[in-house]
Amino acid sequence: MAGARSGAGSLGAATPQLHWGPSTSSRLTRAAVFALVVGVVGIGGPALWTTREASGRVVTVSAMGAVSPRPVALVLGAGLTRDGSPQPFLAARLDVAAQLYQQGDTRVLLLSGARRGDSYDEPAAMRAYLLSRGVPAEAMVLDTAGDDTYASCYRAAEVYGLDEVLVVSQTYHLPRALAICRHLGLDALGVGDDSMRQRQPGIWREGELREYGANVKAVWDVFVRTHPAQVQAHRDPAVRAALAGGR
Repeated sequence: MAGARSGAGSLGAATPQLHWGPSTSSRLTRAAVFALVVGVVGIGGPALWTTREASGRVVTVSAMGAVSPRPVALVLGAGLTRDGSPQPFLAARLDVAAQLYQQGDTRVLLLSGARRGDSYDEPAAMRAYLLSRGVPAEAMVLDTAGDDTYASCYRAAEVYGLDEVLVVSQTYHLPRALAICRHLGLDALGVGDDSMRQRQPGIWREGELREYGANVKAVWDVFVRTHPAQVQAHRDPAVRAALAGGR
């Protein structure tokens, strides 16, 4: 029995122990620093690019008198509620668009968003909201293939043949949208809603944080992605027709 106990004790004493020496700690530190640098550059670089591209090209509603008029305003979708109406952030964008039209700063509103079957149609909901705000139907064009910001901007340039636009969204979103537009050859100015910052500050802050990841996607979109999935081979004359027949 004593021998058995002695053997067990010897086995326990022989169990290997993990020791990290100075060289291992140094390698881990260098790896952590490298990962941190890559993360900062990977996220900070795209953010810096979008900020630079939008510098001096964004105004808010409070400074709307400084807007240089453009014939067309591209209004970007932002989601619908369960009953199919614009959710608050989208409604705020549409209020800005209505004000631009009513002040004569733009003549046609290009409403760009997603349509998924009969139950989800952002541009149609945007149109209904603007009709209730006094914008005439003939001053609106619906783009139902604006599935994301890049697709909306790409289609404005390549499908509708535009070379200059006002872009309407929340102010935190506009640098990315303007950077994409300018890369695609669109001379774009941004008119931003800032009202939701006070009305829903938590969601606003979430939107600001999401932009860091979205900026990385924007870099991929403009430098790698060739075109959105839904792009017809021919130009759509709807915007040009609305401009020709409008005020």
